[in-house]
Amino acid sequence: MTKKLQIMDTTLRDGEQTSGVAFKTDEKLLIAKALLLDVNVDAIEAASARVSEGEFLAVKEICKWAKSRDLLEKIEVLGFVDNHESVEWLNKAGCRVLNLLCKGSLNHLTKQIRKKPEEHIEEINKEIEYAKKLGITTNIYLEDVSHGMIDSKDYVFFLLNNIKGENRIMLPDTLGIWNPEQTYNYCGELIKKYKDKKFDFHGHNDYELAVANTLAAANAGIERVHTTVNGLGERTGNASLASVAAAINDHTHLSTNIIEKNLNKISKLVESLSGVRIAPNKPIVGEDAYTQTCGVHADGDKKGKLYFNKILPERFGGQRSYALGKTSGKANIQKNLEMLGIELDEEAKKKVLKRVVELGDKKEKITISDLPYIVSDVLETPIEEKVKLKDFVLVLDSKKEPQAKVILEIDGKGYEESAKGDGQYDAFMNAIRLIYKKIGGKLPKLKDYNVCIPPGGKTDALVETVITWEDEKSFKTIGVDSDQATSAIKATLNMLNKANSP
Repeated sequence: MTKKLQIMDTTLRDGEQTSGVAFKTDEKLLIAKALLLDVNVDAIEAASARVSEGEFLAVKEICKWAKSRDLLEKIEVLGFVDNHESVEWLNKAGCRVLNLLCKGSLNHLTKQIRKKPEEHIEEINKEIEYAKKLGITTNIYLEDVSHGMIDSKDYVFFLLNNIKGENRIMLPDTLGIWNPEQTYNYCGELIKKYKDKKFDFHGHNDYELAVANTLAAANAGIERVHTTVNGLGERTGNASLASVAAAINDHTHLSTNIIEKNLNKISKLVESLSGVRIAPNKPIVGEDAYTQTCGVHADGDKKGKLYFNKILPERFGGQRSYALGKTSGKANIQKNLEMLGIELDEEAKKKVLKRVVELGDKKEKITISDLPYIVSDVLETPIEEKVKLKDFVLVLDSKKEPQAKVILEIDGKGYEESAKGDGQYDAFMNAIRLIYKKIGGKLPKLKDYNVCIPPGGKTDALVETVITWEDEKSFKTIGVDSDQATSAIKATLNMLNKANSP
């Protein structure tokens, strides 16, 4: 049995400090449930005390739900040395674990709150004692302890020698200044000196070392580490949950309780609710994390999974794909054709590869959904368009709801419907739904919608709309036009012909 490293996720507290991110009460509850039940983190930090009435209501709802599932001890809230106000706030919200923010460096103590070490310790101990009377456990957050260990180590030791009654000591690299060697040495020093105390590590990513530092802390003997989903957090963010879980399991003697197959799922949920898109090449959960572009790699995979590592898509709820572009080889083409169920002879494959490389040289985006059209074009066997858009009218009026009239031809038969919507495209889709309802057809679910124009583009620039749909599996369609609504409609028409026939 390998030793377990605990993970406390602070997406709902520290992650919400990402610029522009603010979760609603129901969103916080949804994320909390997913983290604790689906992903199986060991604890979550749900909020900061005294921030707002909305924050109070969110914590109250989370604690109410957690108590009903016997998970209340896994809900933690950041509080302050404030003459018991934070403790009272937690108590009213029903929370039983306080993460008390204290000054972990002499610089912060003397210049920010202008207290003497003895005064600060006396106030901390009073908060711990008061919280204990109310049945609340207190963990100590030593803010800026990374500078503290570098510049004022004796002060850090003085704190730890005199704080009484705490549960855990949290070591945040508040400004992300440590490197892995420093993290290992300083964490190890504290663990060795204070064998009776339990320590956490909380990494920030200012030098993009948060995950590496978290591994170093774990290897030094830290019992619990902090993460956020997708690495959300102030400035450059925190250590990413998915990356930390994978790295701990694969690169240390430790293991975690994380259910890895749900990491992709929680990533997409938080991406959607936060509005912060993750980079396509983000490890573990990025859209391109399991995409092979180089033809040599695809060939190696075909001949014995030569370019596979432990980070397999199935392990984390992802899916392997083979990109199409100028570096594609025959193996890339073959892999994508197999996924589509298209069989071609060798000569045809060469023609398709040549066209893909030509398009890639122009930096045009090519997806597996585009491949049938490239095949059709190259082989001069046009794909049958079962669904044709004969005409459409979009109406935008400042005093009325946007409206759309759509005329489709499906398998040679005409259909016409009109509908209203929150926007022109929404009205268009509502009209499409009415037509498909009439014929008993099923439409894929719109999963993502992305619009872009070339850098420096003006009002007459071409607009590219990329829509991700979900049927039995996800696929993308692209539409290009000088009008934004029309580009979306073109992408939708491609979907109607690529999806299951009505």
